[in-house]
Amino acid sequence: MTQLIVKRIRQGNNSTLSELSIAGQFVCFGLEDRIRKEKIPGQTAIPAGTYPLKLRKAGGMHDRYTRLVPKIHQGMIEICAIPNFTYVYIHMGNNHHHTAGCLLVGNIWIRDLGDYMVHESRLAYLALYQRILQLMEEGELWISIHDPEQLF
Repeated sequence: MTQLIVKRIRQGNNSTLSELSIAGQFVCFGLEDRIRKEKIPGQTAIPAGTYPLKLRKAGGMHDRYTRLVPKIHQGMIEICAIPNFTYVYIHMGNNHHHTAGCLLVGNIWIRDLGDYMVHESRLAYLALYQRILQLMEEGELWISIHDPEQLF
């Protein structure tokens, strides 16, 4: 079983920064909403845990990405089986306003006005997406999200 590892490293006012790795190798940075004990729809980081990844081939976001990257898009990378969350994807975006409870990816990060942002999101997403497609061909793919104690 192959796993993507998301290690959360910094907490902003409304954002959570992480490092994403595969097989022990750093791939890119991740950005989510703030970690909260009580879920606020569209404003809460994914709960720590291990979840299966699947390709979702329906919905508005799938249609948008089909138009945006038609040569490679085969479905949205969905993080499945998260308690109290649905339609959680790995996708492009730059700040916590773009997450809606999902995981954004980028090659670099900055902190601005107390929150984290990622940049070069499209480049990071396209590289990660192609790698994920390859790993899915080899078998089941999971994502494991870790909360270090010092974030709380």
